[in-house]
Amino acid sequence: MISRDRLYQTFGELLYVLAMSDGVIQKEEVETLEEILKGHPKGEEIKWSFDYESTNQNDIDDLYKKVIEVFSDNGPDAEYDFMIYALTKIAEASKGTTAKEKKVITNFSKDLLERFLNDIEKIKEKYK
Repeated sequence: MISRDRLYQTFGELLYVLAMSDGVIQKEEVETLEEILKGHPKGEEIKWSFDYESTNQNDIDDLYKKVIEVFSDNGPDAEYDFMIYALTKIAEASKGTTAKEKKVITNFSKDLLERFLNDIEKIKEKYK
């Protein structure tokens, strides 16, 4: 399990991946992100991470792989519901959800579930 601080930092990274998936971060996406994060106890940390990635403009494909790795290492977490909610709301913020944004959201759920299932299989094999 990873630290909670690292988990929230990774939330910001994933939100950046989503916002950049169509090539540019729209003003409406940032406004929606800020509104959503007002209600989260670690909102400032998440926003800091989003801003850091936005400033450094890291490759979103590489960053996405890192995000899935961190979430996989963390294991199942109730905070992922918040993450799906935030991703969905931010994607809808600017002229509706694009195909690329929808792909990020769908792949996040699918890839994370796949990693968890693989981890379960590895554990089962270890104790056979």
